[in-house]
Amino acid sequence: MSQTLDDIKKLSASYLFQNYGREEVCFERGEREFLFDLNDQRYTDFVAGIAVNALGHDHPAIVDTISAQAKRLIHVSNLYYIKEQAELGEAIASIVPWPLAVSLFVNSGAEANEAALKLASKRTGRPRFVATRNSFHGRTSASLSATGQAKYQQGFEPLLSKAFDFMDYGSVEQLKSSVTRETAALLVEPIQGEGGVIVPSQEFMRAARDVCTDVGALLIIDEVQTGFGRTGKWFGFEHFGIVPDIMTVAKALGGGFPIGAIVSSLEISKTFTPGSHGTTFGGNPLGCAVATAVIGAMKQERLVERSAKKGEEWMAVLRGIALEHGKIREIRGKGLMIGIVMEGEKAKEFQRYAFKRRLLVNVAAGKTIRLVPPLIISDQSIGAFNESLRSFLTAP
Repeated sequence: MSQTLDDIKKLSASYLFQNYGREEVCFERGEREFLFDLNDQRYTDFVAGIAVNALGHDHPAIVDTISAQAKRLIHVSNLYYIKEQAELGEAIASIVPWPLAVSLFVNSGAEANEAALKLASKRTGRPRFVATRNSFHGRTSASLSATGQAKYQQGFEPLLSKAFDFMDYGSVEQLKSSVTRETAALLVEPIQGEGGVIVPSQEFMRAARDVCTDVGALLIIDEVQTGFGRTGKWFGFEHFGIVPDIMTVAKALGGGFPIGAIVSSLEISKTFTPGSHGTTFGGNPLGCAVATAVIGAMKQERLVERSAKKGEEWMAVLRGIALEHGKIREIRGKGLMIGIVMEGEKAKEFQRYAFKRRLLVNVAAGKTIRLVPPLIISDQSIGAFNESLRSFLTAP
């Protein structure tokens, strides 16, 4: 006998922590940019697991790889050489600019940021870090310490590091005064995702690179949400003509399978010697095989270029809608990472409006509709979203 949504809710209430605010839906399967609930009702997914399912749902490259690799080898310790891990390192090296070259694999974006901060601390021997207000870097101790939003830190202060100084995102003046010869690293997103899809200026990102170089601090760029084609380039920092010392990635890397990584130059990587950092599950054969398949599919289907093209076209249409109907303050983003900034509570109202029409969207920073759909999203689905937005804006 099939279970109903009420059945699932009762089980969840009885046996799960209640630390998530959930929509009134449970999904049973997915296909391309669509999700199907327990009653086989189809929803269009503009969230993609929060920028995770870049290839959509049920992509054969992922499904076939999981099946084949699971039959061979799922997990083996990092006490031994792992073929799939080495192959994924090579795949990542093929899409990153020099001197980025080598990878260390973990299980999530938060773990990647933890590892990057440890690497910078050990590399420089310096006591301070700089991060930006309105940022989001994860919920583990150091990554939460680096997150410039008090709402995520409240109640956990005794666990957090006091080694972080915060500056306004986008302020070149504060950047120059904050990053000093005491600074081990500057941790920054190339676009603030949780902060509301905020795109910095060329001047700010280039100054970040120059200031870090001048004072000997490391530049860590958090590409967890922006990486792997999301912004119309393989990585968000490429829009600014710079290269970080350390890059952190996760989310789309596994296309839905949990995996993250830090990527650095060979020279910086030598800071971590055997025993200085490690992980039980990071770099397991299954995760690495899937991630290699994801990168291969992105290349074959030219999804990075598609993200750039579709994103530009979509934002042009959205700006036209904004001019026609009002209630929208700004359209911003790059590639298929788009923010629709709305007045007052309109973003949350539209989220509810869209959900009733089986369109899944997400609100970031209270006022911004964040669109991070699968990179394979169809023109028909984009058009359906646009029509729903027009309908919402013209409603009395």
